[in-house]
Amino acid sequence: MPNGKDYYEILGVSPDASQEEIKKAYRRLARESHPDANPDDPNAEARFKEISEAYRVLRDPESRRQYDQFGKAGSTAGAGGFDPNDFGFGGGFGGFEDIFDAFFGGGARRRQAGPMRGPDLEVRLRVEFTEAAFGAERHVEIDREEPCPTCEGTGAKPGTQPRTCAQCSGTGQVRTTQRTPLGQFMSTGPCPTCNGSGQIIDELCPECRGRTRVKRRRKIKVKVPAGVESGMRLRVAGEGGPGERGGPPGDLYVRVDVRPHRAFERRGNDVYSTLKISIAEAALGTKRSVDTLDGQQEVKVAAGTQHGATVRLRDKGIPFLRGYGRGDHVVQVEVEIPRDLTDEQKRLLLDFAESRGETIDPPEEGFFERMKRAFGRGVGNND
Repeated sequence: MPNGKDYYEILGVSPDASQEEIKKAYRRLARESHPDANPDDPNAEARFKEISEAYRVLRDPESRRQYDQFGKAGSTAGAGGFDPNDFGFGGGFGGFEDIFDAFFGGGARRRQAGPMRGPDLEVRLRVEFTEAAFGAERHVEIDREEPCPTCEGTGAKPGTQPRTCAQCSGTGQVRTTQRTPLGQFMSTGPCPTCNGSGQIIDELCPECRGRTRVKRRRKIKVKVPAGVESGMRLRVAGEGGPGERGGPPGDLYVRVDVRPHRAFERRGNDVYSTLKISIAEAALGTKRSVDTLDGQQEVKVAAGTQHGATVRLRDKGIPFLRGYGRGDHVVQVEVEIPRDLTDEQKRLLLDFAESRGETIDPPEEGFFERMKRAFGRGVGNND
């Protein structure tokens, strides 16, 4: 091992360090130890090579495994590792991407100097079942940033104006040149004097304190289209956050929540409801009125209708969101079985069952039946 040190010790990490921890340690040490950053240190180049060699081995899981098992000898080129004297793009510096990240911040992005579109905003709107079915106009309240009315969005105290930044000449960008082992690199970034705005404000606006914007609560009208469903998003163009440097505003998205209805259930564009009828109505047929989205509607229940049967009312459902026409209203029939029968009703049902040849278990005797059986005559008979 070089100078009696191991690669983990060179990078200042533990043997169980993660790959991300190894990468961060290399970037920090590479910036600190580069020869160009230490022109008066004769040992800087050797130290930099040592750091690069350690990272080259430990950055690759396979070469790291060989190193952990066999030491430095197992990670050389002859053992499937690398040649520590190789410092090309794929050599000891850990690859071009790692070098660039180490010296230029790893993932820094150029700030856009031109107009920028404002951010999109989102709000939730709860509507009634019938509003979702037939459409409605509603209002939502949002908090959003708007150009400051006091300074008219300049950020400067009224009566004054921002001045052009002298360092970047109003572009908001500056170029810097850095020397690296691969040569000189030219980079562009936000101007540090004006923070990328291109302007200097000497006297700040008392309301927005130079931010150019203030937060305001606004009431926005939203058109809810007929047929909308829960979870859908409605777009209101231009009602989002303001743009930057003359850019257009973003959009407002309204996410719809539909309140459940007490009697209706939506399935696609069909509406379902329940109609409860008696045994007699189911057997003999009947006409009943049911609630629909369009008001009361008469429903004909055919004789012999079974429990769970449906009656379909055409074009009485939800309008189609993108197209013409409507779904149907489906009435589900529930045949109610009576629980509390009088003795006379039980007798009539027994007679009906016997007439159809059906065998029914004897029902529990009532009070009068027990008295008749005990005394052999009707109660209240004076004979």
